[in-house]
Amino acid sequence: MLQKLIGWIYLGASGWRPEGKLPPDKKFVLIAAPHTTNWDMPIMLAISWALGVETRWMGKKSLFRFPFGTFMRALGGIPIDRSQRTNMVAQAAEMIRSKAQFILAVPPEGTRSGGDGVWRSGFYHIAREADVPIQLGFLDYSRKRGGLGPLVHPTGDTGADMDLIRAFYQPHMAKFPEQFRVPRLRGEGETQRDPSVAPTTPPKPAPGRAR
Repeated sequence: MLQKLIGWIYLGASGWRPEGKLPPDKKFVLIAAPHTTNWDMPIMLAISWALGVETRWMGKKSLFRFPFGTFMRALGGIPIDRSQRTNMVAQAAEMIRSKAQFILAVPPEGTRSGGDGVWRSGFYHIAREADVPIQLGFLDYSRKRGGLGPLVHPTGDTGADMDLIRAFYQPHMAKFPEQFRVPRLRGEGETQRDPSVAPTTPPKPAPGRAR
């Protein structure tokens, strides 16, 4: 495939290498993190192409206007009309449920500027409503490696599920570690843990060089 070839050429020229492989699940929400530089998007896209991961992402409708609409769609973009009073989580979950295969990439940190320092919870609620796992995608600038980490199956116990995600993402992965945001959702600490949910062994963080 042309995309796969382009991805490998870009990675070879930049010194990056992909890691991981597609899980057996044909549908999942893909976290794209950490995000501290504008270079994250082209590198993540090249890694996705090299691994054969056909991701889709949602963007505001204005991004798909002429003359860039065709290009944005070719990159996997799905235009969303934010002027309509539509539940975005429900809309995304329905898209996933309606397809035999569907990988929705979501950057939970939003913009790289930092905002209020917490992750947006959309990725979690979409995965819960669509009943699909969350794939931990990553870029590790300390090793110039990126790709697919472990899967997290959301249980509804937000605190426990986010503990698994926090155990994976580390500051050294980011291009600018001082801008790294610990994976945490707003109001997460107020969530009452369900004692009936059995504890799960947290995924191992991706290896990185000593700082």
